[in-house]
Amino acid sequence: MNVETILNVNQPVVQTDRFCLRPLQPSDVGLIEHYASDKRVACMTTSIPHPLPPGAAEAFVDRSLSAKRDEDVWAIDGIAFGGAEVMGLISLQRMDRNQSEVGYWVAPPFWNTGLASEAVEALVTANPLGNETMFASVFQDNPASARVLTHCGFEYIGDAESFSVARNTTVKTWTYLKRMG
Repeated sequence: MNVETILNVNQPVVQTDRFCLRPLQPSDVGLIEHYASDKRVACMTTSIPHPLPPGAAEAFVDRSLSAKRDEDVWAIDGIAFGGAEVMGLISLQRMDRNQSEVGYWVAPPFWNTGLASEAVEALVTANPLGNETMFASVFQDNPASARVLTHCGFEYIGDAESFSVARNTTVKTWTYLKRMG
């Protein structure tokens, strides 16, 4: 990890009543690796492989701290509120035309607690990239994640499919849109 890389991160911290969304830091690698190694987490994402290869979590954190990144990633950090230091991750992948795609996962010990909804709501409200539009997609076999998006004001716009690295196959998705402002 390069100290210069860390200093180049320009992401706001977003506070809620039970956690903060903060940029990743090198000390997050262990917890990210622990949770992302869980097949239940990996299989609900497009990009997390299962099994998780050695060094993958560290490389992910390094990329998230790079000044040349095209995705801002925040840890859902509840340590100041009596929770865990990393309860999940949420990100904004930059797209063209002042748009971003929201991605998130929550660690299994925190499922069914409203954490995902609260994190998405906080990030959308903060709109740190000043987006006009945010998109998100979820696998159709993950209706809980779809409920998170509709709860946060995203509108369903259609079906698609995405490749899941963990599943090693293409999976049907639902796509959502939120117009900002």
